[in-house]
Amino acid sequence: MNNYFVRRLLLIIPTFVGITLVVFAVTRFVPGGPVERAIMQRMMANENKDTAASKQDSQPLNEEAMAALAAFYGFDKPWPIAYVEWAGNLLRGDLGRSTKYNDPVFEMIVSRFPISLRFGITSVVLIYAICIPLGIKKALKHRGAFDNVTSIIIFVGFALPSYIVAIILLQIFAFTLPWFPSGGAFSRNYMDMNFFQKIADNVWHMFLPMIAYTIGSFAVTTMYMKNNLMENMAADYIKTAVAKGRTFKDAMWKHAFRNSIIPIAAGLGGLITVFFSGSFLIEKIFNINGIGLLGFRAIVDRDYPIVLGSLVMTALLIAWKYS
Repeated sequence: MNNYFVRRLLLIIPTFVGITLVVFAVTRFVPGGPVERAIMQRMMANENKDTAASKQDSQPLNEEAMAALAAFYGFDKPWPIAYVEWAGNLLRGDLGRSTKYNDPVFEMIVSRFPISLRFGITSVVLIYAICIPLGIKKALKHRGAFDNVTSIIIFVGFALPSYIVAIILLQIFAFTLPWFPSGGAFSRNYMDMNFFQKIADNVWHMFLPMIAYTIGSFAVTTMYMKNNLMENMAADYIKTAVAKGRTFKDAMWKHAFRNSIIPIAAGLGGLITVFFSGSFLIEKIFNINGIGLLGFRAIVDRDYPIVLGSLVMTALLIAWKYS
């Protein structure tokens, strides 16, 4: 067992390096980086002025100014050397500063971490708490009315993209029927609430986003549980256990269920990777300032330190999953 965990930990390193190395190299070659954006912003600002000095300033920068600007944003060195320096800073806990906001990337990610973590953990708990019993019930009622009706419902939910579900939920339950808030993670007077009011406010704001977060995973997890349980219930070892005097119910719970839950538990890492990193579309629609939305805005703004900082967390989870 110890050797297994040691091997997994050692495999995380090359997987993590491979993921971050590719993305880091891409940020050095795609157009529209922070240097180009800074030049464009300077030229656009000067175009709004009418003085002769401003017209002179709007001319292209000379080589010295371009070199200084590239050095300021860390683009003055070959990307392999820059990657080694970035990795060294990462080992010291320094993720750099945002090129747009000039705030420490680590603090920006940490400030949004609790929101994404709350949604991620709640999503995983709900999926496993609902889908496992539902999958068991469907396996025991295979081809019955309950199985057929629930299959239609969960596959309709699976066919709809999560952002479409989010828009539908907002239109019905936030605008047409104002039962839930249209966005945000807290109410404005959240800090003035007592403990129980805060819990109620969290549930109230999380209800619609949680449905959109989890609806796509319900079909996969439910049907996976059902098919695994049916396969194990039809196995020879269950028939042998029943032939030796065990009841079918006893054999199902003590043998078939235990063997069926193992693949479900093994897929937990995949769910954590998705929900922990956040869904930027859901966060965008519901105006939730989580890690997913932070990473999306960083890509749009070419804020590469934030992109790489968000990637560090996701890459570690992916490396642990596939190592």
